[in-house]
Amino acid sequence: MLDEEFENITVLDILAKSLERAKNRLGEKATKVNWIVNNITEFEPNMTFDVWHDSATFHFLTTPEQIKKYIKTARKSVSGFVGIGTFSQNGPKKYSALEIKRYNERELTSELKDGFDKIKYVREDHLTPFDKS
Repeated sequence: MLDEEFENITVLDILAKSLERAKNRLGEKATKVNWIVNNITEFEPNMTFDVWHDSATFHFLTTPEQIKKYIKTARKSVSGFVGIGTFSQNGPKKYSALEIKRYNERELTSELKDGFDKIKYVREDHLTPFDKS
């Protein structure tokens, strides 16, 4: 995104160590990013986002309360588009020793129906670093 000259980029992760790795990869460009260490279920943004890109969080939310909080926060904070990547029904039941919730198109669309309109659904089989779908 930085190479495409996007501005006002915020990155949130529950682990400071993960953000440090990302900062190190970006080098000097890391100063152009707002880095936040927080749990998405506790995150209270004081800004709105044009784009919300979730590449690996939603499937770790396994209780109805966590999912409702996430959706409420996204609904309140996004003025544009939300993109969510989750594990499908063919994905693992655990990842990094953590329980996950797997989704098919109908289930994910249903979770997000209150506040979001589906534009596109893409199913992609992705191999993890351990060669598991």
